[in-house]
Amino acid sequence: MRLYFLAILLVMGSGVPGLFLRRRGGDVAAALMGLGAVLGLTAAIRVLAGGPVATLVLPAAPLATAGLLTLDPIAACFAIPVFLLSACAASYGISYWDDHQENARTLRLVLGLLAGSLAFLVVSTHALPFLLGWEGMALSAFVLVMTEDRLPEARRAGWIYLVCTHTGTLALFGAFAILYSASGHWVLSGLPRGFAATSQGTMLFVLCLFGFGLKAGVMPLHLWLPSTHAAAPSHVSAMMSGVMIKMGILGLVRLLSWIPDPPFWWGAVLMGLGALSGILGVAFALGQHDLKRLLAYHSIENIGIILLGLGLGTLGKSTGHPVLQVLGFAGALLHVLNHSLFKGLLFLAAGSVVHAVGTRNLERMGGLGRRMPWTSAAFLTGSWAISGLPPLNGFVSEWFIYLGAFRALGFFRWPWSLVVLTALALIGALAMACFAKAYGAVFLGSPRTEAAGTAHESPRSMLVPMGILAAVCAIIGLAPMLVAPALDRAVATLGESAGGPQLSLLVNLPGLTILALLMVGVAWLLWRWLKPVEQGGTLPTWDCGYAASNPRMQYTASSFADGLVAGLDWVLWPRSLGGKVAGNFPVDRPFESHVPDPVLDRLADPVFRTLSLGASLLRFLQSGQLHIYLLYVLLTLLALLLWMVA
Repeated sequence: MRLYFLAILLVMGSGVPGLFLRRRGGDVAAALMGLGAVLGLTAAIRVLAGGPVATLVLPAAPLATAGLLTLDPIAACFAIPVFLLSACAASYGISYWDDHQENARTLRLVLGLLAGSLAFLVVSTHALPFLLGWEGMALSAFVLVMTEDRLPEARRAGWIYLVCTHTGTLALFGAFAILYSASGHWVLSGLPRGFAATSQGTMLFVLCLFGFGLKAGVMPLHLWLPSTHAAAPSHVSAMMSGVMIKMGILGLVRLLSWIPDPPFWWGAVLMGLGALSGILGVAFALGQHDLKRLLAYHSIENIGIILLGLGLGTLGKSTGHPVLQVLGFAGALLHVLNHSLFKGLLFLAAGSVVHAVGTRNLERMGGLGRRMPWTSAAFLTGSWAISGLPPLNGFVSEWFIYLGAFRALGFFRWPWSLVVLTALALIGALAMACFAKAYGAVFLGSPRTEAAGTAHESPRSMLVPMGILAAVCAIIGLAPMLVAPALDRAVATLGESAGGPQLSLLVNLPGLTILALLMVGVAWLLWRWLKPVEQGGTLPTWDCGYAASNPRMQYTASSFADGLVAGLDWVLWPRSLGGKVAGNFPVDRPFESHVPDPVLDRLADPVFRTLSLGASLLRFLQSGQLHIYLLYVLLTLLALLLWMVA
């Protein structure tokens, strides 16, 4: 535990030396962050490899209880992406947000505070340090989102996030109060059998689902997530999407580990929310023109996949089927790591594109594959992984959940497993379509603007982190047996499946490796077959008889996804303005289309605007005169007195 605690201190203080350095502040911060990450990863991997669970108890009277800070297999599963993404983000930020930016020192300092808060949070097993880490994470992320506070978009996203995160924190206060009333202490530990079926247990689940679900971005509690991820600097977005929203999943996982006998409906609710988040998340991603906003909606999609696995494992725990527990929980925990890897990779690649082109608009990109080959390869790798295709890591975790759902077909009368199978199939198909659109609009075709035509590859400090994340995605996809023992230990901590079937007995892991190697071989053969054609010379694209083609004639991101968006208009409710042409020689007509968020834009924003308008009607009560306010107090006291007498 001392090694892990030292890692927290190094990570949290990584940005402090840069406050006093005029130059090389980013290099020093990245070096300290990297050193802390190595120590933290060493401690976490040691626990997952079978080492003893480490516990730290601080000598303070109200807190001197076992399990104040505990590095167990569950904490280790979440600590690995925290340290890995933190080190990659710090290195990436050297060039992406260099010392020429006026707030570069502040950003590096707060990025270290965010990483340290996350690392502290995952090992907190007492209410007080858990809430301290939670609040440190919330405030650090708020400052990072407001990095470009001169932009109205960043200010709006920051305040929406702050309101949402503290609303969730209020729910956690209530949940921890229920835990205290049930156990008599503030240690976050197991609860007795039968508690989950009581009214207190139901309220605990509802409060945790709201508080942690709001942080994770579960639909319909996702209203803060798309705008926040889009407005933050790209390496901050990678941290928020890859790691920070997983703290909501950590809270739900801890809750399920406390409950020995969760009711059947808990798993059904988790699966229903997972299907809703996964399908709608990818559907709304299809209609986005903002590259980072598109990736943000895919974070909601992957949170849905994780919830599908958690729900399946919870059903297995409720009904006493250890096979479902192992496959469901293992798939969910592995997807936590996998999503951190490929979503961090995608956000870093997107930041490289934005850094080169100066815009997030997909319609103003194109043709960047030749100008930015390494960034193109990184984005393609992340796109392949997030679509759940072999031979990369996204396929492995989704395959575990698929197998669990197929096994569940013979266990339950109700078709809960069909919910998982149908949702995963739809999510995978829509994700492939969405990333075909994104990759094609950004890297293929011809440049649509002058900035895209003059773009250049990013520096090495930005490319190396992308290469590391892409390599880990490939390693897990090619050799899933490397992570199977660690998942077995984490699942044994989460469920009551200790001594139950191991993952290697339920899944043909060598078969997955053979399939992955076959995919690599086929890809290599195709490349060798197509390479001579490419070397034969450059030929013009067939242009249907047009003598002078130009970039405006190629497919845009909007036109590529138009058919799918139109087919889902009953859910997406897309809006379009202008674009109608008439006559034999029509003049230019402006056209604009977008897909509003169903909760923030269509529900929350109109409601709060109405409340604000209503409150403005009472502005006359604010006279600014003290004696008038004292009169209000007197009238209120008299009203209360009359009410008590009556």
